[in-house]
Amino acid sequence: MKKMFCTIMHGIGRVYETLRFGSGILHWVTFWEGIKVFAILGATGKVGQTTATALREVGVPVRAVVRDRSKANQLAALGCEIAIADLQDAPALARAIDGTCAVQIICPVCAQGANASKEMGRSIESIGKALEAVQAPAVLAISDYGAELDSGTGVTMLFHALEERLRRMASRLIFLRSAEHMENWSRVIKVAVQTSALPSLHHPLTKLFPMVSAFDVGAIAARLLLSPFEDHVSPRIVHVEGPRRYTPLDVAGVVGALLGRKISAYELPRTDWSATLRLGGLSESYTQLVIDLYDAHNAGRIDVQPGVDETCYGKTEFLDALKPLMPSVLG
Repeated sequence: MKKMFCTIMHGIGRVYETLRFGSGILHWVTFWEGIKVFAILGATGKVGQTTATALREVGVPVRAVVRDRSKANQLAALGCEIAIADLQDAPALARAIDGTCAVQIICPVCAQGANASKEMGRSIESIGKALEAVQAPAVLAISDYGAELDSGTGVTMLFHALEERLRRMASRLIFLRSAEHMENWSRVIKVAVQTSALPSLHHPLTKLFPMVSAFDVGAIAARLLLSPFEDHVSPRIVHVEGPRRYTPLDVAGVVGALLGRKISAYELPRTDWSATLRLGGLSESYTQLVIDLYDAHNAGRIDVQPGVDETCYGKTEFLDALKPLMPSVLG
C-alpha cells in the first residue's frame, strides 16, 4: 500500500488517502487517525443532510441530531450515529453533542407559530446553553444575509439574535450566512401553474437578488467544517449564494421553461402581502416577519455585509434546483 499524501486537520485528526488493491480493483481509501465526531443539528433537513453526506463521503464520523428517529433511516444508512434531541431541550441537546469536535447548527423558524420570534428565541437559548455545557470547541451556524443588522429585517433579525447569542461563547465560530434558498420558490410556482402569473415580493421586477440552493449550502458547510478554524478570526463570517443573481423576471422565465409556457412576473402590491401570505398558511406573527424582511430587501439593506470579503458560490443554477421539485408541484 502506497501512501499518497497526508493532511493535518484543525486539531481533529490526521487523514491519509491511499491507493489499495482489493476485489481485483484499485480504489481510493480514506483513513482518519484520532479523529473526533462532528455533530449536525437539523440533520434531516436539506442543508444538514447534505453536510452529513459530504462528511461521510470522506470517512468522517458524524453524529446526526434529530427530533424524530423514524426520519433518520437515510442518515443511519450513511453510517451516521443517531442522537435524539429537541432543539428546545437543552439537557438532551448537551448529551447529543457531548464529546464532538465541532457542531453545525441550523435553527428553523416555525412559519405556523403563534409567536414565531419567541419560539425561535427559546431554541436559540437552548442551543446556546447546550453548547456552553459541553464547551463545544467549534461551531458552524447557518445564518442569513443581513444578520449583522440589528433592526427592521424581520425573519433575519432572528439570525442576528442567534449570532449574538453565539458570540458570548468561547467556541471558535463560523457564521455561514445564506442567501434565500432557491427551493423556497416551489411554494409560489403552484400559483404560476394555475394562473400563468408569478407574484413577487421582490420589487422592482428588474432588481437582482442573491439565491442559493440549500444543497450547495450544506456542501459548502462541510468544506468549512473541515478547514482549520484556528486559521481565521472568530467569528469567521462567510456568505454563500448561487453562481449568479436573478431578477423576478428571470425567475418567471425559468418557471416558464420548466412548464413549457409563458409565465409573467408581476409585483404583488404591498397592500396584498399580508392576506396572500396568510392564505399560504403562515401565522400572523410569521407573516409580519416576512413583510419586514421584504421591505428590507426592497430597500437594498439585505446583501453581503460591507467589509466582509469571504463569499462562497454554489454551482447549482436556479433551473436545476427547481427541476426535481416540479413533479410534486404539478402533482
